Amino acid sequence: MATYTISELAREFDVTPRTIRFYEDQGLLAPERTGTGGRQRVYSQRDRTRLKLTLRGKRLGLSLSEVRDLIDMYDSPSGTVAQLESFLAVLARHRRTLEQQLRDLNETLAEIRTHEARARSLLAEHGK
Repeated sequence: MATYTISELAREFDVTPRTIRFYEDQGLLAPERTGTGGRQRVYSQRDRTRLKLTLRGKRLGLSLSEVRDLIDMYDSPSGTVAQLESFLAVLARHRRTLEQQLRDLNETLAEIRTHEARARSLLAEHGK
């Protein structure tokens, strides 16, 4: 069974070891502890997959809580139907949020264009 150090995972996924430790603190990863006082972390293939899914979820804009809920479903004995329905619900909520942000951005951009046009017009009136 493949195992990984924190440095190996950090390099592979281009994150800091601190980020990986944070995800561990949040319950997303659960490495084995070895060495004197259990100070060395040993990550399993399961941890690697969970880290990959966590980073993917973050790129999608999901909260860590949403990511954890979705990932935890993969560890549960339930079927994929519940997982997919939950995933679709999370994505739908996120899509609605992004669509609202897009509407807000477009409105703000339109207001900026109006102010720019007005400022240019005033400059033209002053012969500049």
